[in-house]
Amino acid sequence: MVTVSPPGWGNPLLYGHDLTPGIVAVEMTPAGSISLYIRREGKVTRTEEPLEPFMFLSDDSLLKGFEGEVERKTLAGNAFYRELLTFPCWKDLEQCRKYIQTNAGITAGHPDSPQLFLNDPVQQYLIKSGKTSFKEMDFSRLKRLQVDIETYCAPEFEFPNAGRKSDRITAIALCDESGFERVLFGKEMTEEEMLREFVRLVRDLDPDVIEGHNLFKFDLPYLCTRARMHKVHLELGREGQEPTVRNSRLMIAERTIDYPRYGIYGRHVVDTWILAQYYDIATRELESFGLKDVAVQLGVAGPQRVYVEGDRTSWYFDHEPETLLKYALDDVREVRDISALLSPSYFLQAQIFPYSFQNVVVRGNAAKIDALFLREYLRQGYSIPKLKGGTEVAGGYTDIFWTGVVKNVLHCDVQSLYPSIMLAYGIFPECDELQIFSKLLKDLVRFRLEAKEQERLAKETGPRSYYHALQTTFKIVINSFYGYLGHAFSHFADFVQAAAVTEKGRVILRTMIGWLREQECEIVEIDTDGIYFVPPAAAWDESGAERLIADLNAALPEGIVVELDGRYAAMFSYTMKNYALLDLSGRLTIKGSGLRSRGIEKYQRDFLRELILLALRGELSRAPGLLEQRLRDIAEHKLPIKEIMKTETLQDSVETYQGKIKEGKRNRSALYELAQVSGRPYQAGDQVSYYVTGDSAKVTAYNNAKLAADWSPQHPDENVAYYQKKLRELYEKFVPALNPAGPQEDKSSS
Repeated sequence: MVTVSPPGWGNPLLYGHDLTPGIVAVEMTPAGSISLYIRREGKVTRTEEPLEPFMFLSDDSLLKGFEGEVERKTLAGNAFYRELLTFPCWKDLEQCRKYIQTNAGITAGHPDSPQLFLNDPVQQYLIKSGKTSFKEMDFSRLKRLQVDIETYCAPEFEFPNAGRKSDRITAIALCDESGFERVLFGKEMTEEEMLREFVRLVRDLDPDVIEGHNLFKFDLPYLCTRARMHKVHLELGREGQEPTVRNSRLMIAERTIDYPRYGIYGRHVVDTWILAQYYDIATRELESFGLKDVAVQLGVAGPQRVYVEGDRTSWYFDHEPETLLKYALDDVREVRDISALLSPSYFLQAQIFPYSFQNVVVRGNAAKIDALFLREYLRQGYSIPKLKGGTEVAGGYTDIFWTGVVKNVLHCDVQSLYPSIMLAYGIFPECDELQIFSKLLKDLVRFRLEAKEQERLAKETGPRSYYHALQTTFKIVINSFYGYLGHAFSHFADFVQAAAVTEKGRVILRTMIGWLREQECEIVEIDTDGIYFVPPAAAWDESGAERLIADLNAALPEGIVVELDGRYAAMFSYTMKNYALLDLSGRLTIKGSGLRSRGIEKYQRDFLRELILLALRGELSRAPGLLEQRLRDIAEHKLPIKEIMKTETLQDSVETYQGKIKEGKRNRSALYELAQVSGRPYQAGDQVSYYVTGDSAKVTAYNNAKLAADWSPQHPDENVAYYQKKLRELYEKFVPALNPAGPQEDKSSS
C-alpha cells in the first residue's frame, strides 16, 4: 500500500482547509444533519455533524419581509454577491430561496439572479467545512463492488422487459478488488432468493462504491423493478435505505445523454459506461462503448473470456447454463478491470474538489474549478462575482501547409501552452480579488513536476502507478484553467483575458514556425499547441532532433517550454486536425473524425485504415487488389454484422422525432424509425445498431433498415450492392489524397 503524502498536501487552496482523513461518503440525513462515513483501519464508522446551509445574495434589501430564521454577514471585497446568508436548516434555506425568487422575479439558477444558491447539500457541506473525500487513502483502499446481471427474454419478444413476469434475472454476478467473486444463479435460486441474497452480500461487504457497465440504464432499473415485483426491499444503503432515482442529463462533448441517476445512501454509484465516454473524449480510441468492446480496446479482456451474444443469453440459460455462468463472471471481472484503469484520476480529484466521488465523475472541469474558488472565497469571507454571460473568444492557431503523405516527421509541443502563457505573462481574471487563480495555477504546475519526479524515482509498481495517476490528474486540472477563464458559467471568468491568452498563443506558434523555417524545416500542420514538421536531414535522428528543440527553446520567451513529442516514419496529412502517423515501430495512429468517423460502418473504417497503412509504408500500388478482395468479401457475405452495422445515437426522444416529422422540421431516419417499432423505451443518448437490406445500391435506408440483432449468419440479407457502392466511393475519395504531399496556401504570416 502507498503511504499517501502527495505534493501540495496541506495546501488549503487545493485540498481544502480540513484534512480529516478517510472520509468515504457524506450524506444529508432525513433530519437535516450530515452523516460522515470514515474508514479507519479497515472499518467504517459513522459520525454526525450539523449542516449550516448558506447562499450568497447581492443585496440584503431583498430579504425585507422575510420571516424565516437567517443569519446575515456582509462579505469583504467589491464583487456582486456581497451578502452571506446562513440558515439553521435546509428547509429554511429553501423557503428563503423561493421568497427571493418571487421578489426578484428571477429563478435562482439564472445568470442575472440576485442569489447564488448551490442546490446540493453535500457540496455545500464540503465547501464550507473544507473537507473532501479519501484523504490519506490510495485507490487500493477504496472498497469497490462490481455488479452485472443477466436476464431472460421470452421467445416471442426481442428484448427483455423487467415489467414482464417471464423476463426474470438469471444471474447476478459480483466481484471486488480483494478477489471476492460470486454468481447468484437462477438455476440454483429463485429470483426472489437471488435478490435477497444480493442485498445481504452488499450489506455484508459494505462497499464504498458500487460499479457496473450501463448500471444506470439497465442493471439498477432492472433490479429495482424485479425487487418491487417480489416485494423485496432493495436495502443497499449503509443505513438500509433503498436506491433513489431521478432523471438526469449528462453533457459529454457535443452529445447530451439522458439517464436515470441512481443514488445509494452512503455509497457511490459509478458507471463504467460513462467513464468510457469520458476516456474517449480525450483519446478518440474506442470504436464502441459496449462492455466487451471497451474491455478488448483497453486490453483487459482475458484470453479465456467466454462470449455469448446478447440475444442468446436466454438460450444458454435453458441449454448451457454453465456457459452463461462463466460469461456472467467474465462480465463482472471486466467491469472491475475497466474501472481500475479509468477511475483513479476521479478518485484523486475527489480528494481535491468539494463534490462526492459520484458527482466528481459527472461534473465538468469548469464547474469543479469554480467550486475551488467558492470554497476559498467563503473561507476568507470575500464576495463572489456575478456570471458574465458568454462571449466569443478567438481560438488557437491551427493551420495546414502540406497534404498527402510525408516522410520523416517530427512533432514538437508546447508544454501546457495556455497555462504557461498565463503564468509567463501574468494573464489572470481581473475579478479575482484574492488572486486564487494565479496561486492555484502556480502551485499545480509545481506539484505536477514534483509528482512526475516521484514517479520517475519510484522503484515499486504501486507508488509508480499512484504518482502517474496524480501527475495526470494535476495535468487535467492545469489544462482546464484556460477553459475556466472563458466559460460562461464560471464566476471568475474573464473573456478579455481569455482572448489575450489565445492571441499570445497564436504569436508564439507563428514565432516557432518562423524559427523552424530558418532552420530549413518544412511545416506540415499546426494544431493549437504543437507543430508537425519535416526537419533537415541532420536533425532527423534522435540526438539531432533534441538539439533542434533545445535551440528552439532558447529562442522563445522565458516560461514557454517546447518538448519533442514524437518522431514518425511517415504522416498522412488530410485536412485540418485530420491526420495519420506511422511511428518508428510501425504503429499507426489516426486522429480526427474525418478519418475515423463513427458515422461510417466499421468495415469502411477498417478498409480506410488499411489504405492509409499501405500509403505510409510506400505500398499504395497494392490498393486496387485490396479493394477487389474486400468487394468479394461483401459479395460472399463474409463480413459479420458488427462490420456492416451502423450504430447511431438518439439526439431526441422518439416522441420529439415524431413531432418534428409531423411539423415537417426534419427528414425520416432509419435510427428513429427502428426505435419506434422496437418496443423499447428509448431515450435521448441511447444507441441503436442497424443494417440495410434490399438488392439495389440506391435504396432509402429508413425504408430498408433492420435491427442488427435481427441479422442471421445462416440467412444473411444485407444489401450487397449498397455496401459495395459505399466501399468504392470511399476508395475513390481517399486514394488520390494518399499520394506524396503537396503544399497548401501559406497563411502563417497573415
